[in-house]
Amino acid sequence: MENSGKPLDKAPDDVKLAVDLIMLLEQHNIDPHLALSALEIVKRDLELRVKESNS
Repeated sequence: MENSGKPLDKAPDDVKLAVDLIMLLEQHNIDPHLALSALEIVKRDLELRVKESNS
């Protein structure tokens, strides 16, 4: 089997975004506890936006 291109080329967009976010956090040496706390804030904000857009 030949693996052409990067393994993520065929990955779903949410997986690509997750990998990008993980890399960004690692490159900036963000403490995992701080990252989790920030991601909870982001999650609440995005859930509110989704809820508002469905209204």
